[in-house]
Amino acid sequence: MYSYSIFRKRFLFGLFAILAFGACKKSSDNPPKTGTRDELTKDSIYLYARETYLWNDALPSSYKSFNPRQYSSFQDEINALKSYKRSTSGRALDKYSFIDEGEVSDEIGEGISGDYGFFVGFNGLEGGYDPLDLRINYVYSGSPAGTAGLSRGDQILQINGNSNLDGRVDANINFLNNALFGPDRTINLRVRKKDNSIADVSVTKARYNINPILASNVFSVGSKKVGYFVLNSFLQISGSDEDVPTPFKTALDQVLNYFQSQNITELVVDLRYNGGGSVETANYLANWFVPAAQSGNVMHVDHFNQTMQSGKATILKNQKFLYNGEVVSYFDVPFAASQNTEKFAKKGSLNLSRIYFLVTGNSASASELVINSLAPVMDVKLIGHPTYGKPVGFFAIHIDKYDLYIPQFQTKNQKGVGEYFDGLSVNKEANDDITRAFGDPAERYLASALAYSANGNYTVSSTKTSATTRPLVVMSNERFKEVNNKLEGNKFKGMVDKPRKR
Repeated sequence: MYSYSIFRKRFLFGLFAILAFGACKKSSDNPPKTGTRDELTKDSIYLYARETYLWNDALPSSYKSFNPRQYSSFQDEINALKSYKRSTSGRALDKYSFIDEGEVSDEIGEGISGDYGFFVGFNGLEGGYDPLDLRINYVYSGSPAGTAGLSRGDQILQINGNSNLDGRVDANINFLNNALFGPDRTINLRVRKKDNSIADVSVTKARYNINPILASNVFSVGSKKVGYFVLNSFLQISGSDEDVPTPFKTALDQVLNYFQSQNITELVVDLRYNGGGSVETANYLANWFVPAAQSGNVMHVDHFNQTMQSGKATILKNQKFLYNGEVVSYFDVPFAASQNTEKFAKKGSLNLSRIYFLVTGNSASASELVINSLAPVMDVKLIGHPTYGKPVGFFAIHIDKYDLYIPQFQTKNQKGVGEYFDGLSVNKEANDDITRAFGDPAERYLASALAYSANGNYTVSSTKTSATTRPLVVMSNERFKEVNNKLEGNKFKGMVDKPRKR
């Protein structure tokens, strides 16, 4: 196995469309051999999709019929590719493909981001969301927002002098999306802190190291001990030197070993804002949580398209990486399901009778992979809202200075379940109470888990939950889901695997 960060070291990478022409066997209408840099990149996007896209059988097989150079941008072309595969209801199945210039690699592989370090959402109530109560969902410590003193639960009164933040108005959501994720480097906020003081805060984007473990604790519930931790991303656990763990793995192991030392028998894993990340890390966590008796049994199986499984995706010869000091290509990687079957291998001595996952529509991909893999083998409870719905993953395809991410495989658990494109359903539906800190036993999601642990049901007394009163206007869950997708901006949702030369 090799490090994801190695992907960023371009050995023989360039304008791969030029190299790929000779590999195109499906059609005689090969692309022109000349063109601008952007035109050649557009050609490459189509050519790689034609051979490696999970749903390549739905794409036009003819270069001329698709004509990648007709699109004004790379993302426009990708959006066109995404439109071909449809569900039985006629909905486009691919909501995942994108292209970037290494941001995902930096974040998942290196644990580095370059944004403000905070995200926002409208506060959840019993029965809906308050469209006039915009709050900070979470803040990364060490980020510009963390350094500026912002924290979860801070109520946003103004952004860049604008106090019209009503979530029912599309123009306001567009304003928020541009302010949070647009080209400007600085954002000015007026916030109400938990002590009701008002603060004016200016935050400027900067690079910082991500620590996705936002909180952890152990609770006593009767005679039981219940662990709890917030995991906001599945960063890579192995560095460029496979024998040296990443700082994230060190921090993760500290939490897991503490739970082990406390002899917890139940665990609450808070994934409500976790959009996914490394498959390797998802597998690692599942092996900590799984019953020891499952060792050797199937965790999940990755299914690639038939072109890749049959060894006909010759374009992958152009994607190089180091393996044991040797330069090899993705074409040397076997893609048959039998060689992409992950099996449980129990880690540590945690003996969990039950595991709770706190989830929302922001919980995606690698988060869902862990849940789906464990569902057939232990008692799993989900609290919150149905998850995002991403049972597919990808590895980065390097084209010029870009990384192309298109689904290349679909995962299924040992029972063959893996079609959760509409998300994983929950056992207890509840709305996110942003007024409470992570780990507060009165916070709505955590309180529901602790109540079930104590009593076998999710009933929480009103005295233990937020005293926030229902406003005169309420945003429906349907509207909130629409708004929330925009307020997530370009936040990564996916799972990235590392092809292995076996």
